[in-house]
Amino acid sequence: MAGLLSTVRRLYLTIYNWTLFVGWVQVFYFSVKQLKESGHEQVYNAVECPLQLAQTAAVLEILHGLVGLVRSPVTATLPQIGSRLYVTWGILWSFPEVRNHVLVSSLVISWSITEIIRYSFYGMKEAFGFAPSWLLWLRYSTFLLLYATGITSEVGLIYLALPYMKESGKYCFRMPNKWNFSFDYFYAAILILVVYAPGSPHMYSYMLVQRSKALSKSKKE
Repeated sequence: MAGLLSTVRRLYLTIYNWTLFVGWVQVFYFSVKQLKESGHEQVYNAVECPLQLAQTAAVLEILHGLVGLVRSPVTATLPQIGSRLYVTWGILWSFPEVRNHVLVSSLVISWSITEIIRYSFYGMKEAFGFAPSWLLWLRYSTFLLLYATGITSEVGLIYLALPYMKESGKYCFRMPNKWNFSFDYFYAAILILVVYAPGSPHMYSYMLVQRSKALSKSKKE
């Protein structure tokens, strides 16, 4: 029974990782194609559907950690996926005014390269039990640059959306109401920007530790 469960787990994670790999390849291809053909203004329109599908599907990784399908700690997975979902749906989808900014291009290219490498790495490990050393190195090294460009793009797009949040009042819940509760999306976004300040260096330090462990282990093997 345990052997059957292990096989089902590996099959599921193999399909999951390679499906997301294909999704992020599409995001990368469409974004680069659009950049070459007509510039950055229409990149979002070119990648909207695969971006939303691929990024939203990553919610399953939180469940994978919670039920023990993978060893990744939820405390590391949740903030990363949460921030990306927020930018994908709470900023880009919600405020079309920022979609033609050049930061959208740097965002989707940074995300897609990172995820193409990550999902192919885990896809190979689940399917074949190993990944080549060059892919291991890419998995734990490309973030040194791409994390910085991705985070900068996320923060920049949230900042650019602030005036439109304030002007539109979108997603705000005003008093008086029967629940005696109010919520202002504009101030929530400012709070999120504040959280990025300590959160980003913390995540970067965490990934540096993971990189050191993974590359040291590979050298011993």
